[in-house]
Amino acid sequence: MVQKSDKIWFDGKLVPWGEANVHVLTHTLHYGVGVFEGIRAYKCTDGRSAVFRLKEHVDRLFDSAKILHITIPYTREAIIKAIVETLQANRMAEGYIRPIVFIGDGMMGVHPGDNPIRVAIATWPWGAYLGAEALEKGIRVATSSYIRHHVNIMMTKAKASGNYLNSVLAKMEAKANGYDEAVLLDPDGYVAEGSGENIFLVRSGYLKTPPLTSILEGITRNSVMTLAADLGYKVVEERFTRDYLYVADEAFFTGTAAEITPIREVDRRVIGEGKAGPVGKNLQTEYFKVVKGENKKYESWLHYYSL
Repeated sequence: MVQKSDKIWFDGKLVPWGEANVHVLTHTLHYGVGVFEGIRAYKCTDGRSAVFRLKEHVDRLFDSAKILHITIPYTREAIIKAIVETLQANRMAEGYIRPIVFIGDGMMGVHPGDNPIRVAIATWPWGAYLGAEALEKGIRVATSSYIRHHVNIMMTKAKASGNYLNSVLAKMEAKANGYDEAVLLDPDGYVAEGSGENIFLVRSGYLKTPPLTSILEGITRNSVMTLAADLGYKVVEERFTRDYLYVADEAFFTGTAAEITPIREVDRRVIGEGKAGPVGKNLQTEYFKVVKGENKKYESWLHYYSL
């Protein structure tokens, strides 16, 4: 269950959590045309608080909106300011941030006409997305029967609300079959990503991740690739099959919610030693140093704020 906060920023003002409501005929509720972001704020080691890669997340929000013909009625700077204001209003030194841009009520039917574009920003406490133990022990995943969207069927570079029907079905299937998460293949049968995460594997000294063909360009993915290269790992963007994943030395998911979560089993095949491997564990350790402000090399990735 989402732990309720005090305030939600809604169409330019902070309102009580329980009053951030929409009409039942909200266009996006019916047709899925909306965009959103998942962002995290962390309590840093020095006592300050910082939003991780805030600018990049807001840039992607605007890029997603552009792809879907949505004009956000606020500037990027205004959205950044509103995110910080919402954290401050909820007295949150760390937590999860969900901005969403959607089409309001008015016209019905597939074409939204001149329905208003609405913007909301919610924040709430949220620990490890796949469970605290998952960060250490890893998770069990299954290849989904649902395929990641073809690039000309859905706009795969937009973090669009409607795109996630695919993810919801894959996740529900995986959970129903006793797994923690799903791996989706692309339309050509290659590994694409999880239901809400990018995927990496380690094999023969290389760190590999699928290229930006049918996948969402993850900000955590980019952060991990940059961090890994700086640590001396050989990073390759390359298509690979699910049986190549079976014989990986290590595998892990990345994402704002998932952070860096090891994969210990895929389709009942144990990956490596069946726990977090040395490369993934090292990247996980260094990643948490970055988000908590302990590595000054990546200071530009942190947007500090005070309560």
